[in-house]
Amino acid sequence: MSGAAAPSAEQQVQEDLVRLDAYRNQLSALLQQHQMLSASRTDHLRAREALDGLERSSAEGEVLIPIGGETYLTGSPDRSGPVLIGIGSGYVAQMERPRAVELLAQRTTQIEQAARELEGQIRGLEERIALVSRRVESLTGQDSGAGEEPADVGSD
Repeated sequence: MSGAAAPSAEQQVQEDLVRLDAYRNQLSALLQQHQMLSASRTDHLRAREALDGLERSSAEGEVLIPIGGETYLTGSPDRSGPVLIGIGSGYVAQMERPRAVELLAQRTTQIEQAARELEGQIRGLEERIALVSRRVESLTGQDSGAGEEPADVGSD
């Protein structure tokens, strides 16, 4: 009978190791998504702050306009003119500045909500990884590094 128990434990360890690998791959993908959300949030906040800053600047002031490759043009913005804002797939929409600021604020809120939801998924996945790691350790009698600190996904 002990011969039948050994293959079962070995099979469980193999299944758990495969599960651990899948969980770790999922965790890596979620962490990458979280980084992208953080970068997008920062980008939206900067755009909103820039629009607010233009309202407070002097009428004759110039601004730097990034054109890529760390290259800039100087110019004077039309403070009363419309704003062009990306709406996806390379398309832009023209709208009045207050509406653009409102839209940027809404997007920022949505990004923050998505980041919070993602952080919950990350925590859940980290818990599953720790649980399966402990189970593998108990089945093999070895330390597989389950005591590692979970990744830090605090909100930015």
